[in-house]
Amino acid sequence: MKRIASFEVNHDLLTPGMYTSRIDGDITTYDVRMVTPNGGVYLEPAASHTFEHLFATYVRNSDFADQIIYAGPMGCQTGFYFLVRDMKPSDAIRLVQETMDFVIDFTGDVPGVSRIECGNYLLHDLEGAKKIARSMQPVLKGWTEADLVYKK
Repeated sequence: MKRIASFEVNHDLLTPGMYTSRIDGDITTYDVRMVTPNGGVYLEPAASHTFEHLFATYVRNSDFADQIIYAGPMGCQTGFYFLVRDMKPSDAIRLVQETMDFVIDFTGDVPGVSRIECGNYLLHDLEGAKKIARSMQPVLKGWTEADLVYKK
């Protein structure tokens, strides 16, 4: 079998940030890396789950709603994939930065956490989600298109 593109990335060189993982026609997949791979610290499932609900809700309610394909966690528990269609990289960066602000400032009931809306509705941690966003806010501050390239 052909090796998939994400396995070609040298994970020993990855640090938290936002990277262009792949471009398929009009769809760009961004790697929003939140912790250092194989570093011993991983995203906690409950916090990551809540972060996913807030991330998806925010971007799908943004001015770019029609261009959002997917926002969801990586199985390795080190970040999220963010897929968009026909969006300028600078807009994608700004939207992810705004998402971090949204999560940090979020109050109230997390969207989609009732039994009928969520397949694991008891696994949520709003304070943990805020911690994830707080850790990423300084990382992404000043992030540019030039920063989207994986280190080799």
